[in-house]
Amino acid sequence: MSQARLFLFAFFLSLSAAPALGAETEARELLQRMDQAVESLNYEGTFVHIVDGRVETMNVVHRVQDGKVTERLVSLDGSGREIIRDEDQVTCILADQQSVLVEQRKADSPLRSALPRYSEGLFDHYEFVRLRDATRLGRKAISFEIRPRDKYRYGYRLWMDRDTGMLLKAQLIDIYRKVAEQLMFVSINLPDTIPAEMLKPTISTDDFTWYVQEQRNQAEPSPSVTGWVAGNLPPGFELTANMVERMAGAAEATDHLVYSDGMASVSVFIEEPGQGSEQLSGETRIGAASAYSTMVDGFQVTAMGEVPPVTTQMIARSISAGAGQSR
Repeated sequence: MSQARLFLFAFFLSLSAAPALGAETEARELLQRMDQAVESLNYEGTFVHIVDGRVETMNVVHRVQDGKVTERLVSLDGSGREIIRDEDQVTCILADQQSVLVEQRKADSPLRSALPRYSEGLFDHYEFVRLRDATRLGRKAISFEIRPRDKYRYGYRLWMDRDTGMLLKAQLIDIYRKVAEQLMFVSINLPDTIPAEMLKPTISTDDFTWYVQEQRNQAEPSPSVTGWVAGNLPPGFELTANMVERMAGAAEATDHLVYSDGMASVSVFIEEPGQGSEQLSGETRIGAASAYSTMVDGFQVTAMGEVPPVTTQMIARSISAGAGQSR
């Protein structure tokens, strides 16, 4: 190849590489801005969550005061379900069951959980595509997609308020490019302040049964904590959490592993079946969420997450007990 042709080849190669770098930078900025807005802004509104044709409508009040986040979600479907989230715990009031579940740990809101998040190496497995800007709820919105590069993860289509970065609509896109699940605001206000009274539950729980989660042990990600490990993972997935916990109302503790690629995540629950309890086996799907259950050395192993069934099946089938297994 002549020197002139080498120069032209290098020149056009540099042109083709520049947009990819720019797209990755833009994607990082948009994802980080939207994630910060959902957690740090004051807002009150109503959104719908659509899964398998079922529509759930919820009112949300999200308040940030002195750096502390408090959130109240109320289901508008007649069940009387309320969820109160603060810095330390999540309280779920189930009025139709006259019970209250309390988790003693910080948890993401449903809105934040619906969002993909940026992490290093993310675009080894996803592609960023900017879509045409739109208008939603009278607000100018930026629209874009995060598309998977393989069959092990789903994609996202997102709309965010151009001025504030607030999420307005999110769609989870399956491997067939169909909308598997979506969440969208039908009304939203972003006031400067929100009164504390708007965060208080409206249901009296005096006669309800309370279930409070007992956290038995928690540690930094390490295969030696529970002794269980997945021997076969989809590209890009790695262990991000490893703990032993007692779920609210459960008699026995459960080993809990989380594997993630930085955007999608799969939770693996490992427990010893109680006497006479049903042993689960095979695949289960609810909307975009898939679960796969199997038995390993007498323990029930269930992997679940908003990922394609091939992913939960691969992880669940590869779980084994290591030398440090805790039971």
